[in-house]
Amino acid sequence: MPTTPSRIYNMSEKIKKPVSYRDAGVDIERGTSLVEQIKPAVKRTHRPGVASDLGGFGGLFALMDCGYRDPVLVSATDGVGTKLKLAVESARHTTVGIDLVAMCVNDIIVQGAEPLFFLDYFASGKLDVATARQVIEGIARGCEIAGAALLGGETAEMPDMYADSDYDLAGFCVGAAERENILDGSTVAIGDRILGIASSGLHSNGYSLVRRVLADQPSLATTQIDGRSLVDVLMEPTRIYVKPLLQILHEFEIHGLAHITGGGITENLPRVMPTGASVKIDLDSWTLPAIFELLAKAGPIEHQELLRTFNCGIGMAVIVPHAQSAEVAAVLSELGEVVFEIGTVGAGNNGEVSYSGLLV
Repeated sequence: MPTTPSRIYNMSEKIKKPVSYRDAGVDIERGTSLVEQIKPAVKRTHRPGVASDLGGFGGLFALMDCGYRDPVLVSATDGVGTKLKLAVESARHTTVGIDLVAMCVNDIIVQGAEPLFFLDYFASGKLDVATARQVIEGIARGCEIAGAALLGGETAEMPDMYADSDYDLAGFCVGAAERENILDGSTVAIGDRILGIASSGLHSNGYSLVRRVLADQPSLATTQIDGRSLVDVLMEPTRIYVKPLLQILHEFEIHGLAHITGGGITENLPRVMPTGASVKIDLDSWTLPAIFELLAKAGPIEHQELLRTFNCGIGMAVIVPHAQSAEVAAVLSELGEVVFEIGTVGAGNNGEVSYSGLLV
């Protein structure tokens, strides 16, 4: 007896409309439109070494075009953290791209390396071209400030992974230095002076604590700080220190650099201390910026917690021989930085940081 063939299709059934990628929540045309809109901003970041245009499968960079003899590549990756929540809530997207670049290139320069090129990753649940354009133009601006090329990136639209208005950022930077010029802390010596370069604000660290304080004290939202709204102060982009630091690295004997990010002075200066050295910081040597004072009082946040969470007004530390500290500070000041001599390197174990004075 013959078997009955399986039913493959019944013409009486309702014919379904073909499903597309757009129906699934991903619009390829929006992504293509974004790439076209950001091309002028990306072009402004062009520098020697760039050997490809935007849109390829990978970015090309010719290291030989940069004139290095014995180069060591230095890489870094970072994000902006929950500062992005404030950007979304306040609809301010023009500066978080600068933050993204700053967090990476400032990590590159502290190892004595010049940032060469940068790549970004932008992810959202539903791509809003106008928002993404603002963010990526900010990334391009950060690259301009740092002298790095925006060599490429990825825009990911992932329905159901993020709320429609949310997005996430990651950045990747590659730099180079002559092997003999790499800073690894090995030349830091007892008696060296520590110069602190002022931050532009909170930079991109500690925002989960900031948001907790704001949630506990909603009346703070209307606070004015030096004539600026609180959200303006909180969204101030991270300062990029690359070009001034490259100049002093060429002109002076710099023993060490430390990017004061998450962990504050307490956690970051020990990362560049050799065995047998410690750090002594004079808190009276600079004035705590008003935003940190506000957070400390409103939290309340104890000063030791403040020092190991935020930069507290010092975004970069420069470790120099005592005899050169005044001259290095003067050059940095001429280049537009606000500089304080904040401490010294002393004898001790494990790079421990001790404080004197008051954080006020």
